[in-house]
Amino acid sequence: MPDETEPRLLTREVTLESLVDVRHEVERCAAREGLADLALYRFVVAVNELTTNAVRHGGGRGQLILWRSGDRLHCRVTDRGPGPPAHRQLRRPGADAHGGRGLWLAHHGVERLTVDDAGVTASARLI
Repeated sequence: MPDETEPRLLTREVTLESLVDVRHEVERCAAREGLADLALYRFVVAVNELTTNAVRHGGGRGQLILWRSGDRLHCRVTDRGPGPPAHRQLRRPGADAHGGRGLWLAHHGVERLTVDDAGVTASARLI
């Protein structure tokens, strides 16, 4: 979470109806902060996976906070769902799996993905 010296760039409640708008807002914000090209694309895809998971598995809604800390951009997504199992590994699901790709995809799209009891944080370096 951002501390008091790190202003929030974007704070939004996420619902099924707002997923597309939130994705576009995250993209504009991240681009304004300096993410570009493939890094921007990967960050936006990762955040979109996190927000979609929040809506799908977290009771139909979630909360997104985007902030900058030094040369890194962070996005925290929280919801009221149970969260992934504590022992869950971020491994690529099998081809016949009916889910489980969201966190895996997000993990591979950002510099760091942190999953804890309160939510998920995706971080990317602004180069």
